[in-house]
Amino acid sequence: MGAVLGVCGATQLACCCGSAACSLCCGACPSCKNSTSSRIMYAVMMLLGTIVACIMLSPGLQTELEKVPFCEGEGAKASITDAVTSTVQLDCSGIVGYLAVYRLCFAMSLFFFVMALLMVGVKSSKDPRAAIQNGFWGIKYLILIGAIVGAFFIPHGQFGQVWMYFGMIGGFLFILIQLVLIIDFAHSWAEAWVDKYEETESKGWYCALLSCTFFNYALAITAVVLFYIFYTTTDSCSLHKFFISFNLILCVIVSIISILPKIQDSQPRSGLLQASVITLYTMYLTWSAMTNAPDENCKPNWDSLIDNGQATPTDEPPKNHEPTFDGESIASLVIWFCCVLYSSIRTASNSQASKLTMSDKVLLKDDSSGAGDPEAGDGHHVWDNEEEGVAYSWSFFHIMFGLATLYVMMTLTNWFTPNSNLTTLSSNMAAVWVKIVSSWICLALYTWTLVAPIILSNRTFD
Repeated sequence: MGAVLGVCGATQLACCCGSAACSLCCGACPSCKNSTSSRIMYAVMMLLGTIVACIMLSPGLQTELEKVPFCEGEGAKASITDAVTSTVQLDCSGIVGYLAVYRLCFAMSLFFFVMALLMVGVKSSKDPRAAIQNGFWGIKYLILIGAIVGAFFIPHGQFGQVWMYFGMIGGFLFILIQLVLIIDFAHSWAEAWVDKYEETESKGWYCALLSCTFFNYALAITAVVLFYIFYTTTDSCSLHKFFISFNLILCVIVSIISILPKIQDSQPRSGLLQASVITLYTMYLTWSAMTNAPDENCKPNWDSLIDNGQATPTDEPPKNHEPTFDGESIASLVIWFCCVLYSSIRTASNSQASKLTMSDKVLLKDDSSGAGDPEAGDGHHVWDNEEEGVAYSWSFFHIMFGLATLYVMMTLTNWFTPNSNLTTLSSNMAAVWVKIVSSWICLALYTWTLVAPIILSNRTFD
């Protein structure tokens, strides 16, 4: 699957470089729907932006830039004020740190929101605007790069402070949508497997339900044990103990609610599989929050574990502490980015868009029913499957990517006031509380999906 997605994206890239490159690439690539390849290209655009943002936050980058001859470093101003040799120096501090990420994500989110406005009302690929959505990739990348470069010329002033509030609003909206999708994924997964079991009466599906439920709970329980071992090592870790214990209690309560007789009567397909998915996701959010805690004594020292076999931190403060992308940060970043991409692309599908916008009619075309023959056409294996109707909401897709960009920005900067001080890269209480509150909202939303049919008995919840 990953290879197919990759070659689809490569096909789009080649086709924006010229007919010769397109023919050469498309001749060697498998067939790919236009709706799929376009979403891959926009996902690649966001991935590249995220990588650049991570590079801007790389530890030591600012120090290395100070060694560049034309960059103005610490104490450089005094050395260049010689009237005889009026050497021109540039302030390179603005291209690293939190403020640089803010400027980068400002340009990217602006690009996606403008695209959302341009795509309003598009019903099929016969619309002239379809060429903008599914083509001109070279021009779009150049426009985005130009917007990013232009963003760095915005005067400092209050830009960072004001844009932070926009980022918090957009990031919070994305979190809510992401949580709704996680819950919907849990329900959809369980309902699909229960339907298969009821249709076929096969014990295989029944065993699959039990196995996945057991596996999810086993992972969650293992995580709780590891949390208590590595994240509550000293008396100063009382907040971590509260987070772990409180979320564990909430997960137990939610699991019990999911199998209550009244809940089962109103929702026969509700069960422990959904609750296990929500429990596992809650444990992930709890772990992610604790890794962002500023207190180094309440986090395991993985370097010591590898070198000495001891991960428990000492009571002595760390020496020469510098911000680093450790294993926790990298693992969390990979999981987080996968969730971001899933949430961004999934919400643009016809069923999800109709649910989130409370639309009674589904005007979008199913992605799997696109017209067209991949073997026909002019030799292009990226074929148009949206001539009769779009496979996803183009405008809503770009809105989600714009919100996802703001969420990326706030997550990478730990929801903190923008500055170029990297010492708080992975240690910020704002990020801790954002993730913990997100776990509570997730549990509350899932509980509401269980009890809503009982409380609002005059409404249907199909």
